[in-house]
Amino acid sequence: MSIQSASAATLLIWGDSLSAAYGIDQKTAWPALLEQKLQGEGYRYKLVNASISGETTAGGLTRLPAALAEHKPAVVIIELGANDGLRGLPVPAMRSNLDAMIRATQSAGAKVMLIGMRMPPNFGPVYTTKFQETFSGLAKERKTALLPFMMEGFAQRDELFQGDNLHPTSAAQPLIIQNLWPVLKPLLRK
Repeated sequence: MSIQSASAATLLIWGDSLSAAYGIDQKTAWPALLEQKLQGEGYRYKLVNASISGETTAGGLTRLPAALAEHKPAVVIIELGANDGLRGLPVPAMRSNLDAMIRATQSAGAKVMLIGMRMPPNFGPVYTTKFQETFSGLAKERKTALLPFMMEGFAQRDELFQGDNLHPTSAAQPLIIQNLWPVLKPLLRK
């Protein structure tokens, strides 16, 4: 057994309130459930959740170099963009920020999983389509794993969202893991 395999690699979650357990107990949030799943399936990863509620892609890009240097992750899950969309920020700027984060992460030797987001239809078809296509386009261009939408299969179920209709409840967190795990698992090493 090599020295590297004897110690746990780091999995870094780089997100916003959807990953920072906004409005719910940290222990019931999907990052905590992911940590339990990793351990239960025999994967030796140290999970670092550096998500910040309200984070935009610009903020994430600014903070990322220091986090990559500090944590030296093997895998990075990037879950950013929702706040850019909710603020109506330009899609090309979001795309540029996400692209720079993906390239920086790959240059640091880590695998990337990008989590896409969708905007509500009231943002208009042009904006919502460009927004959503950004994630799939970047994943294809940069050859990264992609979860197109973390809330696939339950986004229309009001009972699984907090009063703001944006943030999933504790009951929805296992559904996020069900969506995420098949995309993440191929990036992991035992």
